[in-house]
Parts: sequence; C-alpha cells; structure tokens
Amino acid sequence: MTAGQLLPILAALVLILVGAKLGGALFVRMRQSAVLGELLAGVVIGNLGLVGIHGLDRVRDLPAIEMLAEIGVLFLLFEVGLESELARMTAVGGSSFVVAVLGVLAPTLLGFGVTLAFFPHHSRLADWFVGATLCATSVGITARVLADLGKVESREGRIILGAAVIDDVLGLMVLAVVAGIIQAADRARGFDALAVLAIVGKSMAFLAAAPVIGRWLSARAFAVASRLEGEGLLLATALAFCFGLAWLAGLAGLAPIVGAFAAGLVLDEVHYRDLRASDRRHRSIGELLEPLAGFLVPVFFVLMGMRVDLRAFARVEVLGFAAVLTLVAAIGKQACSLGVLDKDCDRLAVGLGMIPRGEVGLIFASMGVTLSLAGERVVTPEIYSAVVMMVAITTFITPPLLTWRLASRRAAAPL
Repeated sequence: MTAGQLLPILAALVLILVGAKLGGALFVRMRQSAVLGELLAGVVIGNLGLVGIHGLDRVRDLPAIEMLAEIGVLFLLFEVGLESELARMTAVGGSSFVVAVLGVLAPTLLGFGVTLAFFPHHSRLADWFVGATLCATSVGITARVLADLGKVESREGRIILGAAVIDDVLGLMVLAVVAGIIQAADRARGFDALAVLAIVGKSMAFLAAAPVIGRWLSARAFAVASRLEGEGLLLATALAFCFGLAWLAGLAGLAPIVGAFAAGLVLDEVHYRDLRASDRRHRSIGELLEPLAGFLVPVFFVLMGMRVDLRAFARVEVLGFAAVLTLVAAIGKQACSLGVLDKDCDRLAVGLGMIPRGEVGLIFASMGVTLSLAGERVVTPEIYSAVVMMVAITTFITPPLLTWRLASRRAAAPL
C-alpha cells in the first residue's frame, strides 16, 4: 500500500473515531447507550452530500474501513462471550431456543403478508425472500446496549443474547434455503435439497461441537503458550483462538460473529491462569481487549450508520410500505417474547432486545438485489429502500427502548 492509498484511510479513521466519541458522549450524557450516538454520527457523516459536501462520499466504500469494522464486531461478540458464563447461558437455553424460533417464524410470515399486500404482482418466492430479511436479529446492537448497561449477565440479557445468536443461525439457514429455491427457479432447474441440507448439517455440527472442541482446544493452546517466553502471549493466543473459531464458523456456513461469541463463551480463566500470572499487571483477557475494542467497535457502528441513505425517506411511494414493514418487524419480535419460559423474566425487555436488524438485515437485502427471477430483481430498488428504512428505524429505536425498560425494571426492583 502506497502513502497515497493510506492517506484516505487515515483521514477516514480520524473522522469516524472523533464522530463516534462525540456522539457517544452526547448520548451518555442523555442517559442513553453510547452506540446510539455512534450510529447517529455515521448517519450524519454518510449524508453530508445532501448539503453539498461530497468529499466524504467515498469513506463508506473504503475496503480497509469495512475490514476494520468487521474485525470490530468480532471483538464485540468475543467480549460479550467472555462476560457470559456457559453454564448460565445453558440454564436459559430452552427459553433462548423457543424465543429464537418464534423470532424467525413470526417476522418472516408477517413480512411475506405485507409484501404480498403491497406488491400483488410480485413473485411469491420474492415475497418470501423479503419476509426472510425480517427474521434475523443484530447481535452487535443488542450486545452493545446490554454491555453499556451492565446487563449481559442478567437473566433477560442471557436469554436475549442466546436467542439472538440462534436467531442469526436460523436466519442464515432460511436465507440459504430461500436463495437456493429462487436460483433454481430462475434457471428452470429443480431445487437442490442436498445442497441446503449440507449447509444446515454443517451449521448444526459447528454449534454442537464448538463448546466441546473449543474448551479442549483452548486448554491446550494456552498450555502451550504458557511455556513460551515473550510479551503479549495472553492477548495473542486469545485473539488467535477467537479468529480461529470465527473462521471455522464461516466454513460451516455461519456468520463469523457466531464463532467469535462461541470463543468467548467457552474460554475459562483457569485455562490462562499461568499466562495471566506472568503479566506484570495481572490483566484478564477482557482488560487486554479494551483498547483494541475501543478503537475498532465504534468503526463498525459508525460505518453501519453511514450506510443509511436519508434520501430513501423522501420517496413517498416507499414510505407506506416501509412504515408497515417496520411495524410488523417490531411486532414479530415482540411475538417471540411469548417463548420466554421463566415467569420472573421481563418478556417485554426480551422482545425489545430482539428488534434491531442492523447489519444482518442489510446483508440479506443486499443479497436479494443480486438475485433475479425471470429477469426481474427479487429485491427491487423500492423494496430495498424500504428494507433499509426498516433496518435504520429498528436499529435506532432499540437502544433507547431497551435502556428505558431495563432501567425502569431496575428502579422498580425491591431494595
């Protein structure tokens, strides 16, 4: 990389980090999650062209910034996994699974119905694809809010995180199935059920094997690292473990963030006790990660905000569809709260925590733009704009609503 190629990246990082910290500080002062300020900073930066400032239009498309953002969300989920205990996550596994299943079925069916009503001449397969874009939950958004509030280990927090991870896995499976059917129909060929079963099989195998293999692997990796000499061994080994499971998750057809979360979840402090003792300040992996996460995680949220095109909100023909799509997206995730099996758990908080679509919804919609049926795009420009608006609104409303609900719940708790 030449100096000329590096300069735009450096300028973009300055802008992103300053905007993220200013926006985050503003919303923390307003007693809201800092992530909301980071998202809003991204929206402002990404839409400066509307007021005639076009010098920053290329920032959102810089591959290096996108790569840093993707690594940032891996750090975020790795940190959240470290703060969670596998035994306590397993204790709410039943609720998490039922919540996740309902959180996929309800929004998908509602999204299909709304698209069918607004676009009666649209292909039914395309309608199912739009419904599928509503099924996933953005783990990154909810995880950040829970971390900011210190609620990762609350019962509601554990159910939300477990359900959101399962939700993403199920959502990716649904996406693979629907996209496979559409591609087969477009080529006038039969649906390849074996290919979809292979994806589902790999995904389930990873989820079943990750806790067992992960614990075995981490114990041996840190045992080997403890025999080495040098600085930074604990952090380097932890990151290698995180990236390794993220890579394996990708090979299994899952999002790498699922692997990063699993890596944090299965890491046990007893595995790296000797390495921590060799550190002059006896810092944990979480403490060592803080500076890196403080740099990279805001890049992810600012970039996600930059991808919100405010011009879509000015298109009258899109507004009605977008408003109803957003409404059913929220209602569908509230329906999933009926799956909470613990009577003492705050079902409303769980439902609110499952609302944001974030980067996952954008990924689904972007894939739909590349698919076609009989020469027509599955996700038309109008539908894509509506989905982007739905993603933006659900992403922005979740932090304040979840903060309000959890804070009010804490205030109402007996002393």
